[in-house]
Amino acid sequence: MRYRILGATQAADDQGTPVPVGGRRLRTLLTVLALRPARPATPETLIDEIWADDQPQDAPAALQALVGRLRRALGRHAIASTPGGYRLEATEDDIDLYVFERLAHTGTQALAAGDPARAHRTLTEALALWHGPALADLPDRTAAARPEALRLAATRARAAAALDLGRAPDVVPELAELTAAHPLDEPLHALLIRALRDTGRPADALAAYES
Repeated sequence: MRYRILGATQAADDQGTPVPVGGRRLRTLLTVLALRPARPATPETLIDEIWADDQPQDAPAALQALVGRLRRALGRHAIASTPGGYRLEATEDDIDLYVFERLAHTGTQALAAGDPARAHRTLTEALALWHGPALADLPDRTAAARPEALRLAATRARAAAALDLGRAPDVVPELAELTAAHPLDEPLHALLIRALRDTGRPADALAAYES
C-alpha cells in the first residue's frame, strides 16, 4: 500500500489503484498512523487527535470500531494491534511525506554541490508529491508546520537552481506569488530580485528591493 498525506489523506494499492478511505475521522486516524510508520500510536494519542475535546462517551470502544473500519478499507493486515496501541504496517518509502523529505534533502545537497540540473530535477519530483496542505485531515495544524516549512525551503532551492540554469523568466511569476504570500521571507525576496535582474528588468528589481 501507498499513502498520501501531503494533502487530503489517500491510500492506493501497490498498482496505484486508489483505495477509498471515506469519512473525516477515518482519514484522521490513517494520517496519525502514517506519521509514525511501523511504530505504534497509543490509544490516548489517537483518541486525542481524532476527537480532541469532543470525545465520545466510550472513546476506546469508538476507536476500536474506527480501526475496524479502516482495516476493512485497507485490508486486515494493514494495521497491527500492539501492546502499545496500533501500528500501520508500512515503511517511510510507502508514505509521500517521507519520500518528499528524502528527495528534498537530495535536491538541496545537489544544489550546494554545484549541480543545479540534478537539483532542479529532484526538487521538482519532490514538490510534485504535494496535492494540498500538509496533513489536511488533522484538526490540529501544529504537526503540519514542519512539512510546510520544508516545502517552502524546497521551492526556494528549486528557484535558485532554475536561476543557475538561466531560467529566470520561468520562475518570476512563482517567486512574485510566493513573496506576496511570505512578505518577511528575505531569501525569497532576494531570489525574486535576482530573477528580475536576470530577465533584464532592473527597474522592477529595484522596486522589489525597496519594497
